[in-house]
Amino acid sequence: MDAFYASVEQRDDPTLRGKPVVVAWRGARSVVCAASYEARKFGVRSAMPAVRAERLCPQAIFVPPDFVRYKAVSRQVREIFSRHTDLIEPLSLDEAYLDVTVTKTDLPSATATAEAIRTAIREETSLTASAGVAPNKFLAKIASDWNKPDGLYVIRPHQIEAFLAPLAVNRLPGVGKVMEAKLEALGIKTVSDLRRMTLADLEMRFGRWGRRLHELSLGIDEHAVQPDRPTLQVSAEDTFEHDITLDELEPHIRRLAEKTWAAHQRETGRVARTVVLKLKTSDFHTLTRSFSPAVLPGSATELADLACALRERVERPADSRYRLVGVGLSGFVDQDSFIAQRDLFDNASAHQT
Repeated sequence: MDAFYASVEQRDDPTLRGKPVVVAWRGARSVVCAASYEARKFGVRSAMPAVRAERLCPQAIFVPPDFVRYKAVSRQVREIFSRHTDLIEPLSLDEAYLDVTVTKTDLPSATATAEAIRTAIREETSLTASAGVAPNKFLAKIASDWNKPDGLYVIRPHQIEAFLAPLAVNRLPGVGKVMEAKLEALGIKTVSDLRRMTLADLEMRFGRWGRRLHELSLGIDEHAVQPDRPTLQVSAEDTFEHDITLDELEPHIRRLAEKTWAAHQRETGRVARTVVLKLKTSDFHTLTRSFSPAVLPGSATELADLACALRERVERPADSRYRLVGVGLSGFVDQDSFIAQRDLFDNASAHQT
């Protein structure tokens, strides 16, 4: 979806149309959830501090987010997808992968399916969407950004290598700033540069990730679209109006543990093995500490106790201050599998005794 949250606001309030809209709460600790294309012309982007967005675009109209409304529109769009295929992998409220190798319609191609979906979204929601059509997920993702907003871009199999060659290596999934710097130190700035390195050399330098880089440079990606992808982590976090010390975090950790525990309870048949504490320092460094207890927490209180205890593993000066805290549960497994593994371990321990 194109500038999804901002576009919903402009659709529902005609006075906002054609104007720079920033979906965010005002305030020193707020970040931008979305920016209309009129605001993006001034450099405003998602995840940017709201105060910076206001400096870049003083005439911006700030609108507080309404996630209930956004989720309702997202469900409406998801229903349109489901008319064409059941193989839908949501990435967020406004983005998804669809496998249309086999469809529920008689449309002749993936391109025709993408056009039909975009037309239905426009007619039924009065919003626009951009689509990328390609033989695999990572290429479709890149293509979906190619003609935004309200665009469609198709990468056919015989076009893959020529399409990728001039792209910066940071367009490949998994190539962040650290990997980009490592590759640049080797004289690699584009996908074409990357192809000049042999598979053996890439594996020697980067291990299994080297093979993945080699495959991506050639447009190879065997990851299937995964409908109903299982939850990997549930969490809740909060940013404070004023930075606080580690000792002052406990009531906030306990409040967030309640939210995380409630989300965990909705995961029927699955349990999380690992407790995670996330902190962001006053100078914007992110710290995470985790612990996988032998006995899983049985309540929000026990989760909070474990998360609070993780503060002891934060090796920073006592007067350090923090702007954000989060509490999470990760390492989800099927409950039956976890019980079977635990019983096996207990039986083995009993025999050793």
